[in-house]
Amino acid sequence: MNTQINNQLCYLTYSANDEAWGTIITTAGFQRISPHAVYPPSQHPKSYNFCPQNGRILNEYQFVYIVKGSGQFVSNHKKKQAVKTGDLLILFPGEWHNYYPDVDSGWDEYWVGFKGAYMDYLMNKHFFSPENPVLELGISCSLVSLYEDLLQTANNEKAGFQIMLAGILQHITSTIYYKNKNQSFADAYILEKLAEARRIMKAEIEHPSSPEDIAAQLGLSYSWFRRTFKDYTGVSPAQYQIQLRLIRAKELLSQTSLNITEIAYQLHFENGGQFSTFFKKREGLTPKEYRDWISAANSKE
Repeated sequence: MNTQINNQLCYLTYSANDEAWGTIITTAGFQRISPHAVYPPSQHPKSYNFCPQNGRILNEYQFVYIVKGSGQFVSNHKKKQAVKTGDLLILFPGEWHNYYPDVDSGWDEYWVGFKGAYMDYLMNKHFFSPENPVLELGISCSLVSLYEDLLQTANNEKAGFQIMLAGILQHITSTIYYKNKNQSFADAYILEKLAEARRIMKAEIEHPSSPEDIAAQLGLSYSWFRRTFKDYTGVSPAQYQIQLRLIRAKELLSQTSLNITEIAYQLHFENGGQFSTFFKKREGLTPKEYRDWISAANSKE
């Protein structure tokens, strides 16, 4: 992380074309608040400035990443809590909030403000929530680099810069979600069991054990295994096995001369018809149509 970076404040313009892209970046910046300094600094526009005694409400989302120091955060949905180095604050439109560094420590913060359909969609799907606005990510050099890329692009303001910023923001958002998700599974025992379960499934694609049998092999209760596996991967053990089976089916269709019935039996389907139904439901093509499509694509190369 570049500890020599100067304070930067960007408040950005955007066009109707930028809005049509689905995300616009309204502000981005970095500022170092020294111990006992006034917070927030006075150079912010009135619509963004706030008094720590009263808090504020924004009409946009913001990701505020604290990379040094400590402080406090409170919002409509969250009681006052301590903020430490490596925490990321999510500010939601229409949500009253207040945050500030501790007087004795100050802090260094990156932020990006944005609005648009992309984040609205993620909110509707409950990827992020006002009930959980403080994420304990720890210090991430990759996340800091993304903020610095965003600031450089914002400062240059080249043609199409808002579209580029939207792409960087999507990478920032994905990184935040990924790191937060994995922080909640920091227990080495859990990670080891989940990794072993996936190794078993990948080794047994053509002769799969049931999820119940896999749980028993690992010395786990099936209900705990199923719940924890789904929390970690986003799909149940059975659905994970189905996805592996589909990947293997594609490999056999594209890389071997086995006929459809032979592939069906190799993957333990009762017959070719059952395999075709399984495949088309997930790919929108029959196995034969998929094989013909792959063959045609390869012939053009």
